[in-house]
Amino acid sequence: MKVFFKTFGCRTNIYDTELMKSYAGQGELAAGEDEADVVVVNSCTVTNSADSGVRNYINHARGLGKKVILAGCGAVSRGEELYKSGNVFGVLGGGKKSELFKFARAGERFFALGDLNFAETNTVASYENHTKAFLKIQEGCDFACSYCIIPSVRGKSRSVSEDLLLSEASNLISGGFTELVLTGTNIGSYGKDAGSSLGALLQKLGALKGLRRVRLGSIEPAQIDEAFMEITAEPWLERHLHIALQHTSQKMLTIMRRRNRALKDLALFEDLASRGFALGTDFIVGHPGESEEVWEEALENFKRFPLTHLHAFVFSPREGTHSAQLTGRVNGEVAKNRLKTLKNIVLVNNFKFRTAHAKEPLFILVEERGKDGLYGGFDQFYNKIKIESNSNLNKKWLEINAYEVKADENRAQVQI
Repeated sequence: MKVFFKTFGCRTNIYDTELMKSYAGQGELAAGEDEADVVVVNSCTVTNSADSGVRNYINHARGLGKKVILAGCGAVSRGEELYKSGNVFGVLGGGKKSELFKFARAGERFFALGDLNFAETNTVASYENHTKAFLKIQEGCDFACSYCIIPSVRGKSRSVSEDLLLSEASNLISGGFTELVLTGTNIGSYGKDAGSSLGALLQKLGALKGLRRVRLGSIEPAQIDEAFMEITAEPWLERHLHIALQHTSQKMLTIMRRRNRALKDLALFEDLASRGFALGTDFIVGHPGESEEVWEEALENFKRFPLTHLHAFVFSPREGTHSAQLTGRVNGEVAKNRLKTLKNIVLVNNFKFRTAHAKEPLFILVEERGKDGLYGGFDQFYNKIKIESNSNLNKKWLEINAYEVKADENRAQVQI
C-alpha cells in the first residue's frame, strides 16, 4: 500500500501532514498521486471556497481510482456529508492521526473523528522540499470571532508541552533546519493553560545552539505582553511580525466580536515600528456592517498604521458562522475597490520601508531557484529578494550588503 498526501491551507496543515507521515512504515509513502493506492487529503475549511477546492480535488483523486481519506479541518465540517455520500473512503479527525495507517491498511471504510481535546505526542524530524522547518506549538482557539469557523473544527486552545517542543526543535536543528517557523491555530495563546507564555517559550528556543532565526505565525494584538516585548531585541527573532487586526474601525471590530481595540492597536504598532520591525496584518474588507461611514473611519485609521505587509481579502460568508447571518452586506465591486485601496497603501509603505533600510545588510536563507534562473528567499524583514548568481546558492545563508530596491522586491548579484 502506498499513500500520497495532498495538503490544503495553512502552515499548521503543512505541519500536520508531516506529522501523519511520521507514523508511516517503510515504503508506504508515495512520491505522487499516480503511484498511490490511497490519497490523504489534509483539508482546509476556513471559507466556502476552500471547501470547494477540497471537494474538487477529492473528485479528481476518485477519478484516478484512488481511495480517498479526508483529514484536516474539513473532516469536522464536511466529513459526515462526504462519507455518507460515498465520496470518501474514510474520515480521520485530528486526534486520530496516529491511527491513519492502521485504518488505511484495514481496507474497510471508516469514520473516525475522535474529539477536539487531543494533544500531539509525536514530533516531526524533517520536512521534504523545505529549507525551513515548522514547529506547531499549540492547537485550537478560545476566541469567538463572528466570521470564523476554526474554533469549532480545531477545538479550544491547548499548548504542546515545552519539553516536547524543545526536543523537537533541537532535532530539527541537528537535521540542518536552522530557521524555525512557529505555527498553530492561535500561537499567542501559547502557555495560558500551562503557566507559561509565547515570550517565555521563545527565550528557551532562542538559546538552542545552531538556531539562526525564528519566524512567527500570526499573533493577536491583545496577546503581546511584557514577556514578548522583552525578546524583541534578540538577534534570532525575525524583524517582521504579523499581527492580526482584521479591521481598523472600532465599530467594525465590535461587530466582528474581536478582542482588539483600534487605537490601542495603533500604539502597539507604533512602538514595534520604532524598534525596527516590519509589520504585517490581516484585514477583512466588506464585512456586513461596513457602511460608508465605517469605511471612512477605518481608512483614516489604517493610513496611520506603519504597515509594510498585508494579507487582506473581501469578506465571504462562511456557512455556520454568526457573520453569515448578518444583514448590511457590502456591494461586491465596492468591496473590491476598498481592498485595492488598502493594498496600494501598503505597497507604497513597503517600498518606503525597504528604501529607508537600504544601507542595512540583509540576512537571507535561500529557498529556491526560480524558472527565471534567479535564486529567491526572504530577508529578516520578510521582504522578498531575487539573487543572480553563477554559484549554487540553494539552502545557503547569505549576508547581502549591496542590492537594488525595486518596486515589488529587492535584487542582488552574489558570487561565492
